[in-house]
Amino acid sequence: MNPITPIINGLRITLEHLFKKPVTLQYPTERPKVAQRFRGLHALNVSHDKAKCVACYLCPTVCPAKCITVEAGEDANHDKYAARYEIDMLRCIFCGYCVEACPVDAVRMTGEFELANYHRSDFVYDKERLLEKK
Repeated sequence: MNPITPIINGLRITLEHLFKKPVTLQYPTERPKVAQRFRGLHALNVSHDKAKCVACYLCPTVCPAKCITVEAGEDANHDKYAARYEIDMLRCIFCGYCVEACPVDAVRMTGEFELANYHRSDFVYDKERLLEKK
């Protein structure tokens, strides 16, 4: 075997890639396509201008990471609601069990994947932050 053959093969492969369409995304300007069933950031669904959550405690019970905190409250009509609903995203493993367990479809997972922050406290999403997610 000629010692120049591997070099020529390497150059051939390099030249082939020069004329192919690049697969790299220029991230901030080009957005990646997220799969429809992607499990990203959580969100609380709204029904009749209030959160659908009835504080049944199924989502914190089924959560393997124990990252969900729910405290129940009662309104004037004696209906139960979540007075406090928090998710610690640093502990969450995005398994989707909370969505599956919810009997009233109050929790859903969005396609949002940009969760970077500078402070640990910014990773605790309270009820108001979860309601504003689309």
